[in-house]
Amino acid sequence: MDLSSLLASNAAYREFTDRQIEDVELYEILDVARFAPSGGNRQGWRVVVIKDRLLREQIRDLYVLSWREYMAHVVADLVPFAPVDAGQWRGPVVDLELARDTPRPYKFSDHIDASPVMLLVLVELAQLAVLDNGLDRQSIVGGASVYPFCHNILLAAREKGLGGVMTTVLCRQEKEVRRIIGFPEGFGIASLVVLGEPKHEITRLRRRPVEQFVSVDRFDGEPFTAKA
Repeated sequence: MDLSSLLASNAAYREFTDRQIEDVELYEILDVARFAPSGGNRQGWRVVVIKDRLLREQIRDLYVLSWREYMAHVVADLVPFAPVDAGQWRGPVVDLELARDTPRPYKFSDHIDASPVMLLVLVELAQLAVLDNGLDRQSIVGGASVYPFCHNILLAAREKGLGGVMTTVLCRQEKEVRRIIGFPEGFGIASLVVLGEPKHEITRLRRRPVEQFVSVDRFDGEPFTAKA
């Protein structure tokens, strides 16, 4: 698959066939993904391959709780946990306890434990170059040292005809996940990545055209186009 086709078909795949992914395939995916960039080339990521059935079920149950929190925002027409107050998050805008007690049936979250591959991607916080720390807004740039790696996993999977999705929902349950997986303080959950053979192939994604998000010289400048 050429690069353009790879990028244009790298959808969020959440439904998989029953085909199991062999360890050698997963190893090859991770062996390619490791060439992702990171601040200072510190490569602060750690990956836990979740194979044990009981662990997978525990992860699923925790994921469902966070999914309910997420959906409580969505049904209220809110962006979940968004820093909408002058670029900062001031606390919950929905009742999180009520949210966790309110079922939100969803095939992916309810059966995430059945995914052929489940990867818990952690990052050592002390290895993140977080240059926007101290600014009067939500910090974002630390993710540049771990999310390219996560994206590389998905791209490497697509090259093999597989697919998956990177989800950050589980981070809401980090304390409990730390307890059952045993990762130390100083590490945080970057994402949960699941992989498999997609039930349905997507050949072209729907995204905004370049002119809608690229401007010349100023934020309110003329749209950038390929026209002469």
